[in-house]
Formats: sequence, C-alpha cells, structure tokens
Amino acid sequence: MRLSRIRRIMLAAIVLLGWAQSPVARAETEVDLALVIAVDISFSMDPEEQALQREGFIQAFRSPAVHDAIRRGMIGRIGVTYVEWAGASDQRVVLPWAIVDGPDSAAAFAAELSLKPTRRASRTSISGAIDFARQQLAQSDLAPTRKVIDVSGDGPNNQGRAVTLARDEAIESGITINGLPVMVKDPGYFDITDLDLYFRECVIGGPGAFMVPVRSREQFVEAVKTKIIMEVAARPVPGRAAERDGAGLVIPAQAPGRSPNCYAGESQWRDRMGN
Repeated sequence: MRLSRIRRIMLAAIVLLGWAQSPVARAETEVDLALVIAVDISFSMDPEEQALQREGFIQAFRSPAVHDAIRRGMIGRIGVTYVEWAGASDQRVVLPWAIVDGPDSAAAFAAELSLKPTRRASRTSISGAIDFARQQLAQSDLAPTRKVIDVSGDGPNNQGRAVTLARDEAIESGITINGLPVMVKDPGYFDITDLDLYFRECVIGGPGAFMVPVRSREQFVEAVKTKIIMEVAARPVPGRAAERDGAGLVIPAQAPGRSPNCYAGESQWRDRMGN
C-alpha cells in the first residue's frame, strides 16, 4: 500500500510539473507595448554613426518625455528588447526582454545598453531583421496591447528573402513596423538615394506605422528620441512637421508619390558582384 501511495504522489508531481511548464500555464505580463529595437550594424554604418545611433537609444530611455509617455499608457509599462542585425543569418539579442515601467527601470535599461560593445558585420538583410524580431515577439512572456518592430538602417535589403514578404507576414500577425532610415552621408557603393521612400514603400507598415528619416549627424540622437516617444505614446509628437499617406505617418517624406524599387538592393548586389 505504501508503494502505491508513493506512486500516486509521484504521478501527481509529474502532472503538476508538466502543467507548470506548459504554455497555457505560463504567466504573461501585460504591457501597453512590446517593442523590438532592431539596429543595423552593417559595414556601411561607420563607427561614428553606430555611436550616435546607440547614444540616441540610451538618451531616449533616460528622457523624462519617454518616462511620461510610458506612465500615461493604460497599463503604464512596456516590454523592450534590443537587437542588432546585418546579413540574413546575423542577428543577435544585445539586451533581452526587459519591463520598463518608470524612470528607474528605464535608466537601468539605458545603463546596461551603454555598457555593451558595438560591432560591425557584412551585408544588409532587413527581411532577416524583421523575421528575427517576429520570433522575439512570439517567444516573449508578454501580453501586449501593441507589438512594434523599430527598424533602423542606412541601406536597402540586399540579402535574404524579399523585404516586402517579411513585412507583409509581420503585419498579418498584428505587428507594426516603424522605420529609421539613416541618410547622413552620400550614398555609397550599395546604397540608394531615396532610402526614405524605400522605407516608406517597402519596409514600414501596420496600424499607425511611421518613419523618422535621419539626414544629419546632428539630428541623430534627437530623431531616435522622437521616434521612441511616438512609439510608446502611439501618436505623433505635437509640433513636429508630418504628413499622412497610405503607409502611415512620415516625417518628412521627400517627393511624395514616387514608388521606389523594393528589389533595388538585391539588383545592385547582383550587378556589382556578378552573382
């Protein structure tokens, strides 16, 4: 009888352990926003640009305006992770998911980010970045009201699958993609002149999608801060020049109505490398 009782206890323990580890039983944290910051580290981003980009995000999470935007949310907290990407198989989580619910947790996120080294890598796969960011959102222990991928980059997709396919699948799964096209220097060997239009037509999408082009190094930090505030608050920043179009909010777009080639990066790479 004692053996039978021990077996029943062991069986109950196994059942309870399995229940505790099942996805259904996993506790999820409710947040206003689950935000994946996906940062371009391809070789076309020079060290100074990388430093300015990193500093922009650090200053954003130290900003009282960002703290206030988080506090004003229905829940009053967001989840955020910081990812760096380059080629189709090169994406890394620099900072895992963190809950930011006020100045202290935001400052802690900024401080941890400031300690991480920067790196550079080859090729540019925006589609790979979007797909990787989708995985991070799907695997998080968060129950967000909104899901956003924040993509920065200084060139078009030139490796991996078509960026429009990755974008459309992300939108279909309820994700908004916002953009930070970096246009602070003359286009190089694998760049395009109308990167903001490329981001507008080929990269961003979903409810309330927008982009904030960066056209000077002096503008970099402020542009990143503005973008984070807009994403947290889910609305335009008062006093900023903006215009509406079919892709969402654009600040500001050049030559509205032009349609760039969403395969421009792939075509450039093939023509110049001969494959």
